[in-house]
Amino acid sequence: MSDLNEIFADEVVTKALVRDVELPRGAGTLALITLDNGFDHTKPSTFGPNGLNELGRALDAVAARAAAGEIAAVGLTGKPFIFAVGADLKGIPLIRDREQALAIGRLGHDVFRRLGELEVPSFAYYNGAAMGGGVEVGLHCTYRTVSRGVPAFSLPEAFLGLVPGWGGTYLLPNLIGAEKALKLIIDNPLAQNRAIKGRQVFELGIADAIFDTADFLEESLAWTARVLNGDVKVERPAVDKGKAWDDAVNMAGFVLEGRLHGSAPAPVRALELVRHAKDRTRDEGFAAEDEALADLIMSDELRAGLYAFDLTQKRAKRPAGAPDKSLARKVSKVGVVGAGLMAGQLALLFAQRLEVPVVMTDLDQERLDRGVAYARGEVDKLTAKGRVTADKANRLKSLITGSLTKDAFADADFVIEAVFEEMSVKQRVFAEVEAVVSPECVLATNTSSLSVTEMASGLEHPERVVGFHFFNPVAVLPLLEIVRAGRTDDVTLATAFAVGKQLKKSCVLVKDAPAFVVNRVLLRLLAEIVGAVEEGTPIETAERAAQPLGLPMSPFVLLGLVGPAIALHVNETLNAVFPERFPVSERFRKFVESGKSGVYLPDLTLDPEAVEIFSGGDRPSTEEQVLARAVEGLAQEIRLMLDEGVVAAPEDVDLCLLLGAGYPFHLGGITPYLDRTGISEKVNGNRFLAPGVATVG
Repeated sequence: MSDLNEIFADEVVTKALVRDVELPRGAGTLALITLDNGFDHTKPSTFGPNGLNELGRALDAVAARAAAGEIAAVGLTGKPFIFAVGADLKGIPLIRDREQALAIGRLGHDVFRRLGELEVPSFAYYNGAAMGGGVEVGLHCTYRTVSRGVPAFSLPEAFLGLVPGWGGTYLLPNLIGAEKALKLIIDNPLAQNRAIKGRQVFELGIADAIFDTADFLEESLAWTARVLNGDVKVERPAVDKGKAWDDAVNMAGFVLEGRLHGSAPAPVRALELVRHAKDRTRDEGFAAEDEALADLIMSDELRAGLYAFDLTQKRAKRPAGAPDKSLARKVSKVGVVGAGLMAGQLALLFAQRLEVPVVMTDLDQERLDRGVAYARGEVDKLTAKGRVTADKANRLKSLITGSLTKDAFADADFVIEAVFEEMSVKQRVFAEVEAVVSPECVLATNTSSLSVTEMASGLEHPERVVGFHFFNPVAVLPLLEIVRAGRTDDVTLATAFAVGKQLKKSCVLVKDAPAFVVNRVLLRLLAEIVGAVEEGTPIETAERAAQPLGLPMSPFVLLGLVGPAIALHVNETLNAVFPERFPVSERFRKFVESGKSGVYLPDLTLDPEAVEIFSGGDRPSTEEQVLARAVEGLAQEIRLMLDEGVVAAPEDVDLCLLLGAGYPFHLGGITPYLDRTGISEKVNGNRFLAPGVATVG
């Protein structure tokens, strides 16, 4: 135990504060334990070794009182807005011994299980956010209530490379059944760590009662009294431990294999724990969780997952190279040039997040009306889903207007263009906008690959032009590549970062280089995969070759999503600068000219005509050869990007791919994978990251 205390020396200890509460209706005394780390809700309570021991000592004390007949029940709740958000993970990267990892699992079980072994009933009152171990500690209690205001309730472990190892994979399926439990244990974590809310916690049967936030604890205590007095009898549906359980596990396994192809060990391990939870005793289930935790804590996948988590939670909030935020100008009106789909998405986002007037322009009234209608229609959809009140919806829709002339931008502070991806068109648009806006107005471009410096070259004030590259769909993907052009000044850049933050995007500063970061990496991957196909490798072989990368979709599915024409355009942009690495083949050009949207038919079988277009090569490769070619190309390209100063560090490449391309957390982006497999050293002579940063060693 002393080893763990040393490893977790920086732990913010969560105290277990105990006070007696006299329950109404003469139900007796309840010992109420409040989990509180001494900070407000911005630093949620977590469980490290010291915090677990604090809770253990509190439970030992109340257990003695329960045995002596001094109390009728034990309650567990959290500080305002927070119940608890799981294990303290800060010390995990420092663990180098499996016995230490095993001790973490055993300590959590040893403490939490005491809640279910008292001589009096125990009650968990989920008053706020509950994640991981915060969910699990409540599962050990006899009864649970939840606040309607709980904003996030989740078991995110599989997202990071762990399993819910303090009772989650055993207690939850035995409480609500395997199918429902697997949604929280596997489905939601792999859906970008989706969380549920208080109402769903109750509907799933995790909580036995639900109350409003304002008087949640008071109502929970009153309900506790009724339970103790027998006025309320908690009835839970019987869990089917037969065919329904097996079917749910088998279906989850089928989906997992289709999504991850064995590239992530944690979800598979979690699934196996749930599979056997129906037959194991509690002791056996907890022991199996301990072993799984120990194995996974000592895995590179977990270290990569924690690295990725750290990037998205810390580095994304303090972008490398961003200027002093005090330089940023206030933005009170936004202009959007264009009225297509991307422009409509941008108009909605700016209106929704900045809550300032947003005016769209286009040369065609019908197209303009369609663009404004799209943005307003999306607001109506949000209202229908209950995400926006009717009053707010009316305000948002009134903020979005259209104009056939750019004179409407005269008092705008920020204008972004989303027009056709052609340099001459964008230069003309910026010249027209500059003629009507103030010298301080920021001009932003949503270009995906063109030179921002060249775009601004003919302007009187090129220093106020910046790249603002969103990813589609704009409302979903959190990345924003902010491009500093050759003459972009600090005030413009600071304003861009401030606006990006208001838009709730994770911003990464990138140099004005062809295709920036995400598109350059993805196009290099596609170039190698498509190149192998054109040489004679079957498309099916090339698709399977990329499976170890754990990508959210295969390369040719990605090509269809991006759009072959767009991919060709970006490829041509890169080819103009790096022809030896980004060739544009005639077969690919012919494929785009055919008008096909992808190589797959609606029934997900290969389109024979598309296959015919790409066929003709006589040098087929094996899956292993295609994978080697792809990852070696990625290692080379990323090294070149870093040498060119496109971003500040490998961490920024990984952050961009995690947030803009859906690269999996369990791989940490791309550079940890390249380091772990030895590709980095083979291609470049050294690793991207220091040993231990995203690996065990």
